[in-house]
Amino acid sequence: MDKRYNTLPLPEQLALRQRAIDDVLAHPEWSLAQALRHLKKTMRLTTAEMAKLSGVAYRTLQDIEQERSEGTVQTMNRVFGMLGLKLGVVRTAPEADEASA
Repeated sequence: MDKRYNTLPLPEQLALRQRAIDDVLAHPEWSLAQALRHLKKTMRLTTAEMAKLSGVAYRTLQDIEQERSEGTVQTMNRVFGMLGLKLGVVRTAPEADEASA
């Protein structure tokens, strides 16, 4: 946990984690960088701590956060995976206009 904050009891840490997950899911318009920054800030983690927990290089997270890189689906799945989330690509249903053409 980021040393700028006092250590929280486990139930409060879990509550912060759940809040971070709920916030990201409630804002699909956020970029990956915004989602990453929000998760890190809400869960009170440093970039180094998040890198260690997710298995992603510190520099990679830093580049994504500062929007120098968008990251790959695999990289973001490592980050989101530590929270039980997964980023993916899905096929959308055809539009009504396309279906009748």
